[in-house]
Amino acid sequence: MSEFTARLDDLYDEFELFDDWEERYKYIIDLGKDMAPLTLAEKTEAHKVRGCASQVWLVIDEAPSGILKFRGDSDAFIVKGLIALLSRLLNGLSHEEIQGFSIRDTLNKLGLNEALSSQRTNGLMSMVERLKHATA
Repeated sequence: MSEFTARLDDLYDEFELFDDWEERYKYIIDLGKDMAPLTLAEKTEAHKVRGCASQVWLVIDEAPSGILKFRGDSDAFIVKGLIALLSRLLNGLSHEEIQGFSIRDTLNKLGLNEALSSQRTNGLMSMVERLKHATA
């Protein structure tokens, strides 16, 4: 089992603890609240993600070993929570694993495909594309 698959399975198990989408949304929002915010100096045009309805910034760092790590922030609580989900799933993975990542498959597995608006889904796709571009 890959590291990504194990992380996704763990997240799926966590989501299964909640009875409805309102509880899951609260959980996602709480994940975002637990993230450290980016500094004002990091909220630049260079870090801004285009294609999101909310303002979103991703700061991408690559370790000497070639492993990608990123941090993010948003002006919308739910989006910051979605950044936290992506961070849990993708931080520390290899370039190849990130290139093979499918946001649509992940949303389907977690059941988020039915709960997120098309704007939120498009925003997530933009974030993932930014991460994939950084590992290309």
